[in-house]
This record gives sequence, structure tokens and C-alpha cells, in this order.
Amino acid sequence: MPVGGTEWLEMAREQVKKACDMLGLESAAYERLKEPEKTLEVSIPVRMDDGSLKVFTGWRCHHSTALGPAKGGIRYHPGATADEIKALAMWMTLKSSVMGLPFGGAKGGIRCNPKELSQRELESLTRGYVRAVSDLLGPLRDIPAPEMYTNAQVMAWIMDEYSSIRGEVALPVVTGKPVELGGIPARDTATARGTVLCVREAAAVLGLGLKGASYAVSGFGNAGFNTAYCMAELGCKMVACSDTGGAAYSPDGMDPVEVLAWKRARGTVRGFPGSTDVPEDEFFALPVDILIPAALEGSITEEIAPGIRAKLVVEAANGPTVPSADAVLEKKGVMVVPDILASAGGVTASYFEWVQNLQGSSWAEGELERKLEKIMVECFSSVYKMHRDMKVSMREAAFLVGVKRVTDAMRLRGWL
Repeated sequence: MPVGGTEWLEMAREQVKKACDMLGLESAAYERLKEPEKTLEVSIPVRMDDGSLKVFTGWRCHHSTALGPAKGGIRYHPGATADEIKALAMWMTLKSSVMGLPFGGAKGGIRCNPKELSQRELESLTRGYVRAVSDLLGPLRDIPAPEMYTNAQVMAWIMDEYSSIRGEVALPVVTGKPVELGGIPARDTATARGTVLCVREAAAVLGLGLKGASYAVSGFGNAGFNTAYCMAELGCKMVACSDTGGAAYSPDGMDPVEVLAWKRARGTVRGFPGSTDVPEDEFFALPVDILIPAALEGSITEEIAPGIRAKLVVEAANGPTVPSADAVLEKKGVMVVPDILASAGGVTASYFEWVQNLQGSSWAEGELERKLEKIMVECFSSVYKMHRDMKVSMREAAFLVGVKRVTDAMRLRGWL
């Protein structure tokens, strides 16, 4: 990823500007949307296990609260930057808007390598971050969630530290918590289930049979593995997967559970028995029906796009396809289901958790999955209708739907 993440922020702004222009909105709409409402940068001192003191940099960004309280995950990553966090917050605004949720967009991050931190150091870092940004947080103000290299345990620490600061138990201040602390059982797999529902709906409109359809997943973390696991329920066959250590390819197919066990034992999917190694620059050109990018931003570039042979690309990651690559894929007739729709299952499940915490209620897992499916199918349908009626790409259609809802809210609130 380019240092500074500035390219991702410019990419997000381009996408929003294009939607504003296509909708014929007043210039004030884009002026309000191109910059976040607020971004806080903090320094977090942590006493390390060896006795030394290390200071980490973190951010919390509110892009827009036009539709409701700010909502967005917190990532721990050595490449995190302020501009990257701003871009991700902007995409979160549009993601919640596309899904019709009463949330604005936010994002947080700490520049660190969590793989190099002990459990005690990680907890100390997390609690220090909460103390530094606590004035921005609140069940009706800003609700964080897990993101890259954060999980339910990290969310439990956030909830506990915030509750200690406020002197009250504040379960709704964060989502993605352990079930024992007000979390919901479907949260861990919700992003993946939403992605796979988009695969199913897109395949239906394309006339692509899913029984035996081949797919490749780039990135084999939580989103990548769970997506692969759920794809098996559709009868699809994973023939390739990759992570930061390399890639594995087997035309005969690979069991996602077995690949995950191999990765946990050896740290990478590379070398999985029966598979062959694939160079990074050849992975996206493999002969598959469906491609699922589930890693970092900017994975599919203008140089990579011409070689893609998949009929369908469904984005489980945030911002995996750069705009110039989008144009190439559009010309090739490849349908791309964009991140702000395809990866929105997580924020939708977070909404369910937040509502239950506010109400003090609990829904069964089966009910949660039915609610998620209903919303994902309806939102795919609204984006696809915009795509068909306006004769634009699926990404452009999703941004048109999202930007319109946000700007309608801003206008009603007297912001424009």
C-alpha cells in the first residue's frame, strides 16, 4: 500500500464526486462529503514486557453522522495512516447508507503490528486507545467494531474501558463483542455471509450456475476463510487462495477448513498438500468463474485487471479495485459487486447487535440470519435496479444509491 494512504482517500473522493455529478447535486453536497466531520490523532504510550516504553499512533475518524451515529471498525496494522482511515470512514458512510441503516460512517486504527505484541501489551494498547478517544465514543455517538487484526476480545476490552470511564456498563458502545457480553452468535461470519449472498444474487442475474463453479479468494483471514466456508454451502469449489505468505492453487479444489488448519500450523496457505504455488502477479489471472478479493485495498490494479478471467468479482475487502481497473473490467463485461454492498453484512449484523443491546433483548441465531438475508437481498436488488435502469456499473449504482440517501438526510437536516 502506498505510504500515507492518500491514493485511497483520493479514490474514495473520486467515487463520491462522480456520484454527486451523476445525480445532479449542488456543489455543497460534495463539499460536505469530501472531508470527514472530524479526525482525532492520538499518541498511546505502552509499557512493553521488557520494561521499555513505546508510543503508538492511533486515529478515530467520523466521516458523516447525517444518517445516525458514526459506525465503523478499528484496525491494528503497521501500515495504518490518517488518510487511509479517512478513506475507510467515507466508505463506511456509503456502506451503511446503501444498506439503509441508521448509521453514519467512522473508522479507527492504530499503527502497530499486533503479531509482535503479547496479550498484555495488546490489552494495554487497546485500553490506552479508548482513554485517548473516549470523548468521541458513545452508544448514540460512535460505535466501533472489529476490523483488520482486531476481534471480539479487543471489543470486550474497549467496552470495559469505556464503561469504567463513564461509570456505567455500556454494552451498546461497541459491537462484535463476545456473546457472553451482549454479542450475537452470527457476527463473526456476517460479513462473509453477506458476501456469499451477493455471489448468489449476482450469479442468478448472470445466469451462472453455482454447482461446481470455481472460485479464488485473495486473503485468507477472517473474511476470506469464512467466505470460502460459506461458498461451499452453495456447492462452489475453491481452487485457489492466497495470503501474505503466498498462494495455493489446485484445479481439483481445496477444503477451506483443511487449508485453514494448514495455515494455522505453518503461518501461510502456501504449500498446502496437492496444490501448486502461484506467483502474486499471476493469482488474479487464474481460470476461475468467481473472484473474491478479501485482502487489503488496491489489490486489483490497471495492470492486473486485463488478465482476470472470472465472470464475477465480489469484493469482500474494502477498496480492493482501483478506478482504472474498474474501467477495464467493465469493458471486459465482468460484473463487479462493490465492497460497499458485498462486504456490508458485518455492519448489518452490528446493527442487530446494537439494537438488541439498546433494547435489552436477544434474537435467536436463525432469526438473525433470516434478517441478514432479507436486507442483503433487498439491497442487492435496489443496486442492481439502479445499474440496469441507469446503465452504469454496479459500483456506480451502489454509490448513486448511497450518496442519494446521505444527501437527502443532509438536506432534511438543513445541512445543505
